[in-house]
Amino acid sequence: MPLELIRIDERLIHGQVVVGWGTRLGLSYYIVVDDALAASGWEQELYRSALPDGVVADFMTTEDAIRRFAELDARHGAGALLTRGTMTMRAIAEAGLLTGRRVNVGGLHDGEGRDRIADYLCLGPAEREDLSVVLRSGASVTGRDLPTAPVVPLDLADDAGGE
Repeated sequence: MPLELIRIDERLIHGQVVVGWGTRLGLSYYIVVDDALAASGWEQELYRSALPDGVVADFMTTEDAIRRFAELDARHGAGALLTRGTMTMRAIAEAGLLTGRRVNVGGLHDGEGRDRIADYLCLGPAEREDLSVVLRSGASVTGRDLPTAPVVPLDLADDAGGE
């Protein structure tokens, strides 16, 4: 079964993702793509402790996720791929792996140089450029904190070469 949720969220695995998205989509596994977290066993265990029984999480580097994407996408059950930031999702898109996919931006919060799009979504020039690359790769990119919330369209057309 293909990955049901491809999401950018600074908090990675947390209540909105596990309860809001996970329950709604029937997720049985999470793929967390974060280079630093892939090297930290104790932090991985902390994230895993937030998961319901029977739900698993794998932590991997960007390079490993790109190399293993087809395998991850074909796993049994419904899954989610999570990245902490836009740069990692951009790398996955540049590898040609997100064509025809929906990318959900669900948690990028206040930061220097970021403009508020929604309570949970703030974008600066670097994030906009990364998301424009994702868009140009053939993926759709929208903001939404929970599956029952309205979709927040992201105006990236100017950054995406008018697409």
